Amino acid sequence: MGGKIVGLSGSLSRPSRTRVLVEAAVQRAAERYSREPLVIELSAIAGSLGSAARVSDLDATAQAAVAELLDADALVLASPVYKGSYGGLFKHLLDLLDPLALVGKPVLLGATGGGARHALVIEHQLRPLLGFFEAQTLATGVYASDADFRDGALVSEALLERLDRAVDQFAPFLDPVVPRAARYSNGTHALAV
Repeated sequence: MGGKIVGLSGSLSRPSRTRVLVEAAVQRAAERYSREPLVIELSAIAGSLGSAARVSDLDATAQAAVAELLDADALVLASPVYKGSYGGLFKHLLDLLDPLALVGKPVLLGATGGGARHALVIEHQLRPLLGFFEAQTLATGVYASDADFRDGALVSEALLERLDRAVDQFAPFLDPVVPRAARYSNGTHALAV
């Protein structure tokens, strides 16, 4: 097994639909790319986060969580939508990171909210934020509304299919690298698949 796929659930609630979404994405990605799954809950590190002005101000648990995020092969970042945007502590955690900390890191973006009207939070809030960090956000973001859950579980087939499409987009970053000489077959210029 290689490195880790690390997810951050930006919810302060327990139980959390955001955590359910993050767990599903991380588990699918870890299985697909033979990586270890890890989910970090913002609620578990929130204690020292609000008063921290830098990573070194965080308690040991929160510092360890940041180290896991930075060391991951790929990330799944999701936040519940609060008044049209991601949560404040979620943003504050990212504010503590060095601007170059996520350069080139593949990131699947997700969000949860009460209804469809918040679905564009991924495109209008999360994607520009991760663009600042020069992270490689996957083309497909995953937004889950109340209707996608039943008894705390994801039940929407359409959402699960979208999640699988997003996870597949990690492939250029996480699949084993094919040696350049093996990319072509029989002297043609067709890429081997």
